Amino acid sequence: MPAPGVFRIVEKQEFSSGFGWPLAPRGGQFRCRVASFLSARLHAVALALDGIVVADLTQNVAGPFCTQILGDMGAEVVKVERPARGDDARAWAPPYWGDESATFMAMNRNKKSLALDLKADGGLEVLRRLIARADVFVQSLRAGALGELGLDFAGAARINPRLVYCSITAFGSRGPLANLPGYDSLMQAYGGLMSVNGHPGQEPARVGTSIVDMGTGMWAALGIVAALRQRDTTGRAVEVTTALFETALMWVSYHAMGYLGSGEVPQPQGSGTAMIAPYQAFPTADGYAMVAAGSDALFHRLAAALGAPRLADDARFTDNPSRVRHRGELVAALSAITRELKTADLLERLRVAGVPSAPILTVDAVLAEPQTRASGMLVGAPHPRIPDYQSVGLPILWNDHRPEVRRVPPRLGEHSADVLTWLGYTLDDVRALRAQRVIQ
Repeated sequence: MPAPGVFRIVEKQEFSSGFGWPLAPRGGQFRCRVASFLSARLHAVALALDGIVVADLTQNVAGPFCTQILGDMGAEVVKVERPARGDDARAWAPPYWGDESATFMAMNRNKKSLALDLKADGGLEVLRRLIARADVFVQSLRAGALGELGLDFAGAARINPRLVYCSITAFGSRGPLANLPGYDSLMQAYGGLMSVNGHPGQEPARVGTSIVDMGTGMWAALGIVAALRQRDTTGRAVEVTTALFETALMWVSYHAMGYLGSGEVPQPQGSGTAMIAPYQAFPTADGYAMVAAGSDALFHRLAAALGAPRLADDARFTDNPSRVRHRGELVAALSAITRELKTADLLERLRVAGVPSAPILTVDAVLAEPQTRASGMLVGAPHPRIPDYQSVGLPILWNDHRPEVRRVPPRLGEHSADVLTWLGYTLDDVRALRAQRVIQ
């Protein structure tokens, strides 16, 4: 584990004449150029959480997504898993990549795996040592489970008075449902998301990704980063709590505001949105295209591009509130035109006119897009089992640099010995703990 404050150079280079400029044989010019180069390089690639140690006692999606974000930012993440089974997501397959769950791989890069039986003699002591050395402890066990082990916030803070302690929960720590478990699909249902997703009159539809889980992981990571700043200011432990249900409520925030203001219960809008028109998918001769004319000026451009400028002068469509009120007539009029055009032709017309629009791509198509390649969001790394390994990177740049995959998703217990020796156990201790099945 690196010491706090140590920079990690992501693009490793030897000090040689290979920097693109000749080495001066001696003198201040050379020293100045080296200092300038190193200053720029360190400034560009120093990871924000380098030196921060995270003890990760989470599984499935929300918690692992949180700790992956922290790992991407440079933290040293130790993922604590059950021996034999590990994180449940290791069995969430197919699809597999090689013989590993693609779902698990999506949430667990830049981590070490410690396979530890907390119920075995000596197992809890290992976790206590890890908490004592960590800056951050993230847990998503059932309500009350860590309290039974003496590792609730109060207990953990006694072990480490500077600890940032993050609990990722289903319903938070208050209310009649606080002790219940939760999953993404349940929260999409209970939190109102499914009521506004899909098409009117059809079966309720779940958003096609774990948006509540991953959103909760994002809020948790944000809360942890803020808590680290507070901890560094006060020197005291900080407790952070996030909840899947509260994330679901946040995702319906403008729907909730609309209801509170108007008394009208939001309804599903298909590909569209309730407060803007036209802003949805339109049929074409060979499929669909998404069109987003979010202002009066854009609607005028859309009407002209479609060869129907009269629509912009129609009293029913003169401004956005009018278009929303007459959405049915507007969509019918526009669809009559768009379905006569092939998708590529329609999109080209709208692009030339400056009207926001997009094809509706499948995942394979979006991964092949030039924009995807140019974004650098697909990050690769040497992998001992998967020659063509890549992952979807963190969607943040620091000084035009995206964090890389420093460590591919681990095998269960791959780093148990490494973590224990860092915690002060001897190799004999490690062998004994393994023989006693405390670790794997």
